[in-house]
Amino acid sequence: MTPRDYYEVLGVPKTASESDIKSAYRRLALKHHPDRNPDDKAAEEQFKEAAKAYAVLADSEKRSRYDQFGHAGVGEGPGGGGGFDPTIFADFGDILGDLGNIFGFGSAGRRPQRGGDLRYDLEISFDEAASGVETTLQIPREEPCDTCNGSGSAPGSAPQKCSQCRGHGQVRFQQGFFTVNRTCSHCGGIGRVIAKPCLECRGQGRTSRDRKKTVKIPAGIATGQRLRLTGEGEYGGRGVPPGDLYVVVQVHDHTFFQRQGNDLLCEVPVSYPTLVLGGKIEVPTLSESTTVKIPKGTHPETRFRLQGKGMPNVSGRGKGDLYVGVKVIIPEKLSREQKDLIEKLDQTMPDRMLDPIPVDNDEERPFFERVKDIFG
Repeated sequence: MTPRDYYEVLGVPKTASESDIKSAYRRLALKHHPDRNPDDKAAEEQFKEAAKAYAVLADSEKRSRYDQFGHAGVGEGPGGGGGFDPTIFADFGDILGDLGNIFGFGSAGRRPQRGGDLRYDLEISFDEAASGVETTLQIPREEPCDTCNGSGSAPGSAPQKCSQCRGHGQVRFQQGFFTVNRTCSHCGGIGRVIAKPCLECRGQGRTSRDRKKTVKIPAGIATGQRLRLTGEGEYGGRGVPPGDLYVVVQVHDHTFFQRQGNDLLCEVPVSYPTLVLGGKIEVPTLSESTTVKIPKGTHPETRFRLQGKGMPNVSGRGKGDLYVGVKVIIPEKLSREQKDLIEKLDQTMPDRMLDPIPVDNDEERPFFERVKDIFG
């Protein structure tokens, strides 16, 4: 009997990509696998047919010959002749993912697992975030037991090879068409059993203790950012890498500066005469005070940009800017002389300046949004 067209078997067009072919085969393999269809000869034949098709179409050289010469180009023809190629299962575990191990096509034994990851929430001040800080953390974590050196066995003894799996971590048995591997239930896939457990750690090979760790927090770090310390997490067991430690940072707010990315914003009170006549004001920055020149006729809420006076970039590349807003000072108490001077000034003002000032709804928008519009 002439074999069916391999593209038809997998249900893909001849223009299908490698990814499409792999996906189609995975779907059919999972559907017709003998473990899912015990004693179903039809499903077993469909599974074998899909495997043959995939063995050809997943190989670029075989696929090219098949496209040119058909089944004859890959050693197939009427009545078969090509046989069933067991090498197609070499990457079966990769195709089926975790199910590959269930069906026995994954690597023998249990894969070494990493130790557990840890999280540490660290609060720092705004100034510490701006300059960077080195701090010491006290971290409770699991570490190798000092008594048994992480083996889990009492001093003078050692773990023994599992008698059921003979140290392989898996047991193998025949099931229908396939030889199936399963994790050994006696040793849990480790391949060893502890006959005489350590009294200190009760055979676990690990104990809990507090460990101090010095951490450098880079300048410019922001709330929510985290540092990863490789290998500083939980102990994973003998021959197994430890987990990682993640330090998640929370930065306190500043009483004067507001942060937006790497930029800083602040408001500085300025007297009305300075806004009208011009002058200079002192503005604090993260490191020191600086002088800002106020031009004549400056309007309230005007913003001045001080380039490079913001927060450092956490990667070490430059700094943000500082935006300074001027806010007019309205004194609550005046002397008799000050009142007289203001009244004289009022009498000299043009009539048009006495008209009501229209309300700008834009002033009700959040401070950060207005600054963003001004400076782009």
